[in-house]
Amino acid sequence: MAGAIIENMSSKKLVLFGFFILIFQVFSILVGALIAPSPTSAIRYLATKCINRHRTRVWLMPWGSNRCQQVHSFDEPLAKMLDANDIVFAVHVPLPNKEMSPWFQYMLAVLQFDIAFKMINQIEDDVIVTIDARLAYRDDLKSEWITKFHSVEQRPLKCTFAVPKTYENEGRFYHCDPVPLMEMGNVVHKYFLINLRLPVNDTVNVGIGEIKDIHVVGIHQNGGFTKVWMSMKTVFTPWIFVATAWYWHRISIMARPPVLLEKVIFALGISMTFLNLPVEWLSLGFEWTWMLLFEDAQQGAFYSALFCFWIIFCGEHLMDQSQRNRLSAYWWQVGLVVACMSLFYLSISVCLYFFSLCRMVCCVFRNIGGKVQQLPAMPKARRLRYKGIIFRFKFLMLVTLTCAAMTVIFFILNQVSEGHWHWGDYTLQVHSAFLTGIYGMWNLYVFTIIFLYAPSHKHNRNKSIDSQHTGLACGEQGPTEAYRITGKMAED
Repeated sequence: MAGAIIENMSSKKLVLFGFFILIFQVFSILVGALIAPSPTSAIRYLATKCINRHRTRVWLMPWGSNRCQQVHSFDEPLAKMLDANDIVFAVHVPLPNKEMSPWFQYMLAVLQFDIAFKMINQIEDDVIVTIDARLAYRDDLKSEWITKFHSVEQRPLKCTFAVPKTYENEGRFYHCDPVPLMEMGNVVHKYFLINLRLPVNDTVNVGIGEIKDIHVVGIHQNGGFTKVWMSMKTVFTPWIFVATAWYWHRISIMARPPVLLEKVIFALGISMTFLNLPVEWLSLGFEWTWMLLFEDAQQGAFYSALFCFWIIFCGEHLMDQSQRNRLSAYWWQVGLVVACMSLFYLSISVCLYFFSLCRMVCCVFRNIGGKVQQLPAMPKARRLRYKGIIFRFKFLMLVTLTCAAMTVIFFILNQVSEGHWHWGDYTLQVHSAFLTGIYGMWNLYVFTIIFLYAPSHKHNRNKSIDSQHTGLACGEQGPTEAYRITGKMAED
């Protein structure tokens, strides 16, 4: 019976394969560090205070030939004659002489309030701010604005005041948390206009303090990074798809049915292919508002498959023969992974998962150590063969643990603000390099598992003899010799 490629490939070819994977990993990092720009840009817009006495639904422009009647400060005499409901905060996205692009992929908008402290008009605890928000778009500077959405939203307003609340400190500003306003799943239009109004009556927007200004922070993905990211996905998609199809073809032509570990490897290849699908190309020409939701589904499916694979990969080398090859043996681990991914509890749970995985790897190594004690009694040639198999398996387990550690670091550091380093005439984009490096690592790791655990065409003529004389094989067929010798007999 043929074993897996990992145990039948010559050491020279295995080293060359590892070198090939390492070169591609370094290349993935350098693409992000030297070629791709920063993944995202955040642009701050100061909202223009437009006057709308009649409170009509006309679109008010902050600048240009059709700009609205404005007040620069609420301390002006004109502003003191106005009611709060007569003010509309207008923001044009992007800045003058700029255009938005479908390459930006998405756009987020958050609000930053400048609120001055007044003894007679303080911000109340747990206050809610009500925002009458409208968004319009157009694709040239002469067309009429087309309404995209209109909604009245309520957001919690959380502010702190660093100094004592006394008359001497009136006029100082609160420190307020950013308030999320909207999220768009694509950017297919060139220009956007935001009109915001803070309606005031006896029950609405009471206790929100004295608002002086509103800043809108627009966040979008950089077009240069999008091109690099989509190019990588376009390259990896056929690569992993072909490798997964090739792997399952080799499994299907075997005389025995596939075991659980082989099925999970196949599922891992499918999930990686699903994550790689470069559907972003289609979003350049179609206004698909569900793109962010689809990308979340891609990532969730892959993370679930990857984390479940690591559990089963380690567990199948620990289970008794009576428990092996049954998905039900991992029901609570798999269920916990899927639940965490569905609810996006990734901060603390992913760290706990990693520590649990480390414990499982240590148990696997301890189990292998017990089998190694049987090696000295073997003939030298057979002993060297099993030492080589065990060494390769241990090395792959360490690579798996490293990949898991980098994935955990990715989840933690992905929330940290972007940065870059200067090196001579080059600017190294650390965040971009980290993203492309992790993405390349996942693809290369999945390809490595698929390739090394595929059935080999080489036949080991001495396998049956080894099983009879060494006592290492446990009598169960499986993908590798390490899989067979690490299984514990139920009666041990």
